[in-house]
Amino acid sequence: MENPISVSERAAYHLRILRLIAANPEISQRELAVRLGVSLGKTHYLLHALLEKGLVKAESFRRHGNKLAYLYLLTPSGAAEKLRLTRSYIERKESEYEAIRAEIDELRREAAA
Repeated sequence: MENPISVSERAAYHLRILRLIAANPEISQRELAVRLGVSLGKTHYLLHALLEKGLVKAESFRRHGNKLAYLYLLTPSGAAEKLRLTRSYIERKESEYEAIRAEIDELRREAAA
């Protein structure tokens, strides 16, 4: 059993999934798993949460003859959530960048002394 993920980790995965789906609606869960670097089960869990929240909808279609596949589409609320998560991610990364920059500056001052 995999370790549970934190809220911020889940948000990061959700953002990545929303971005991947927006770019390629025909992406399979298997391909999502590969791109995310997680198991197929974890991918299913993360994608199912987005489907339950109404951020993504799945429509079946025929792929390669008789084999059914799903087309994943962002809903309007999914597009809005993608934007919100993107802004939040940028803020978090900019904050981390500033903290690292301050630490590097401090270490440089210590090394120069």
